[in-house]
Amino acid sequence: MKKRIVVEHNPMETRVALLEDGELVELHLERRGHERLVGNIYKGTVQNVLPGMQAAFVDIGLEKNAFLYAKDIQSEDNALDYNNDEDDELRKCDIKDLIKQGQEIMVQVFKEPGGTKGTRVTTNITLPGRMLVLMPTVNYIGVSRRIEDEEERERLKLILEDITEGNFGVIARTSAEDKLKEDFIEEFNFLKRLWQKLCEKNKMLSAPRLIHNEASLIYRTVRDMLGDDIDELIIDDVDSYEKASIVAEMIANPLSGKVIHFNKCDENIFDYYGVSHQIEAALTRKVWLKSGGYIIIDHTEALTVVDVNTGKFVGNIDFCETALKTNLEAAKEVAKQIRLRNISGIIVVDFIDMLTEEDRQQVLDELEDKLSRDKTKSAVVGMSDLGLVEITRKKERKSIAGILKKDCPHCGGSGKIMNSQTIILEIYKRVERLIKMNNTATIVIKLHEAVAKAFNEYTRELFMDIEGISKSKIFLCPISGIHEEHYEISIVSGTKEFENGKFFAFVG
Repeated sequence: MKKRIVVEHNPMETRVALLEDGELVELHLERRGHERLVGNIYKGTVQNVLPGMQAAFVDIGLEKNAFLYAKDIQSEDNALDYNNDEDDELRKCDIKDLIKQGQEIMVQVFKEPGGTKGTRVTTNITLPGRMLVLMPTVNYIGVSRRIEDEEERERLKLILEDITEGNFGVIARTSAEDKLKEDFIEEFNFLKRLWQKLCEKNKMLSAPRLIHNEASLIYRTVRDMLGDDIDELIIDDVDSYEKASIVAEMIANPLSGKVIHFNKCDENIFDYYGVSHQIEAALTRKVWLKSGGYIIIDHTEALTVVDVNTGKFVGNIDFCETALKTNLEAAKEVAKQIRLRNISGIIVVDFIDMLTEEDRQQVLDELEDKLSRDKTKSAVVGMSDLGLVEITRKKERKSIAGILKKDCPHCGGSGKIMNSQTIILEIYKRVERLIKMNNTATIVIKLHEAVAKAFNEYTRELFMDIEGISKSKIFLCPISGIHEEHYEISIVSGTKEFENGKFFAFVG
């Protein structure tokens, strides 16, 4: 499998696409003025302590106060040893015993704001390097779950225990696999020095203040994504290419040769590698499967729902075979779309009903296998009798749709507005009330031209009856540039102004 990272950069935005055999599987975006907050470290002030929620609001200088749960608080008097199961009891401490209103604390963002919610923060600071993650506030030695070989995991743990000192904790990342002790010492010392500088900065600055800004997207791409499994990292911007080359040489010298400059000035890099149309497809609600089936992806405030349908696929043998084949293909596509669109939180997938437990388990295994390729942690709950599967996925950044789209100002994000007949009948009721109050009037209704065209024989008769009974005149004024649900009803004097053809009446 050929894996390629393609980077499109301009002064306003950076986009990073991960391609596997030309197929887009991950997309990362960062816009100027809207840089990623996750990883940023702030000195904040506790604004409110909420014992009933075991949480607190912390002012870190953003538009909304950050949210801090008691379980995410680490203090010097309450140092937890993550290697000791007994310390779970310490996590049940009352928040009033951990922090006070007005207290200044150092926190790190680990969840971006979304919807009406602000950022989530923790006092358990982590500083990522290429091979290691330093945890300066806890005593913990860990190894990435992606390193599955038990002998290798044990070897890395022994090395980390040997190089760490004091109460520093450290986690070996996936890129640490097969590395020697000497490879870790320099990075550990660098991260330790960085932490010492942050502590000094924290003492000097007043809250609320940003203490440490997480690295740029291009830097993170080289640090976190450029590995032995990547064939090339291609960047269209010269300055960004030079910076990426320097970073690659500094932290992963053998891989620096994989950084390439895209010099086709007359072509867009995303168009050249077929990324642009794949991004457009990732924003659609319906995704077709090769068999002819399809999945529908709908987002709500609480969760994301995925519905699996057979569509044009009718199978060759029986319904059981059709359902299984469609579900297996859908399981693969669902895992891909979750990763590509960066869908997080609770995800419910409604697979086609299957009659046997063996078929259901086969679909679950396929889903779990494909989700295992995703670096973001997720968990799959077993399938219910109705064919529903619940997936939970950690939220680390906004979804593609959350960055590239906004709620429709007309429907408020629901995807639906009132149909024309509903609006016409609403107008009729208001006109009827108005005429009862002002008999023999000239009434003008300004409305969207699509609604005006939707008047049928029945609804026209309703308005003509009112005209006949009240001896009033009712004129329609179709307008194209207004919201389809909006209209305006007014009483005017005279009818000469309607002779220009812009208006038309129900009765000649």
